[in-house]
Amino acid sequence: MQYVVHAYDHTSADAPERRMAVRPAHLDFVRELKAKGQFILGGALLDPAGNMIGSMLLLDLETEEQLADYLNADPYIVQGVWEKIDVKPFRKADV
Repeated sequence: MQYVVHAYDHTSADAPERRMAVRPAHLDFVRELKAKGQFILGGALLDPAGNMIGSMLLLDLETEEQLADYLNADPYIVQGVWEKIDVKPFRKADV
């Protein structure tokens, strides 16, 4: 099952610095997902000025347990970068 993850950063004054401090660990974690074939695509969500305000990921996970494992392990979640996370099953349109 594919899942789309929209995650929005905290808006406190230190949120941008926290994101940048955790970013290397998050990217390493996503590289591991990619090596296992679980990461399809993703990147930063931006505000109108081009500042990072969150993330979007498209994941391919076989079970709800794998989704739970992801949600309990991504450094952006564990270290409090993201304030709000919305996960939905996703099906690509064949057009």
